[in-house]
Amino acid sequence: MTARRIAVISAGLSEPSSTRQLADALARASAIELERGGEAAEIEVIELRHIAPDVLNGLLTGTHAAPLANALRVVEDADAVIAVTPIFSTSYSGLFKMFVDLIDRDALTGTPVILGATAGTPRHSLAIDYAIRPIFAYLHADVVPTGVFAATADWGGQGTDAEGLPGRIARAARELAGKLAGSAPRSFRELPAASESAAGEIVAGGAAVPGSEGADSGTARAGGSPSAPRPTASLGGAASRAFDGGFVPMGDLLPH
Repeated sequence: MTARRIAVISAGLSEPSSTRQLADALARASAIELERGGEAAEIEVIELRHIAPDVLNGLLTGTHAAPLANALRVVEDADAVIAVTPIFSTSYSGLFKMFVDLIDRDALTGTPVILGATAGTPRHSLAIDYAIRPIFAYLHADVVPTGVFAATADWGGQGTDAEGLPGRIARAARELAGKLAGSAPRSFRELPAASESAAGEIVAGGAAVPGSEGADSGTARAGGSPSAPRPTASLGGAASRAFDGGFVPMGDLLPH
């Protein structure tokens, strides 16, 4: 079974947060859709709040501490990206934008991306299209048509969208899986032609991704030295169980 590496960027500031909850839900749905197509998913979650000082220092000095360098490598090497930010003052958070500014401008060319955002009110639902989508268009990413916005009311099932938040999440996940279908995993594409036959199968592995921030046990996030093995979390073959033990029920209202 082919494994796809999906980098998940969560820019939530609280612990736990609805931003991380949405990021986890999108990752889980994407893994399920990929599994239906005969592919596994390696999910690697980057909690920006954990590397915020390194992000700021990276912009100020141009040097990348090991956790930041590892996080950027996870994103730039991924087959697909899920990026979720809280909405502050009608736009993405400063931390989210600072991190995206550090991504190599050619690294995401053609990479499928799901965009997500959270806020207290549905009045900010257009922020994905007028604020966030243009950034990834500049990076030449292949952004799926469905941007997933979650207001506080959506978590309690009281949103105004007839489709509902679960439906929007599922639709975005199907679009992501569709863009990945038929393309070679990035790790295969980067191999010299003579070595492709010896590449072998990428096997998903690692611990499950918990659904809320701050659960240290099993949490997949960027960290350590650039030479250390990247923390991974496999949803392939066990997507329906991947978030057990840490996933916050959608009925709970969380800060961003």
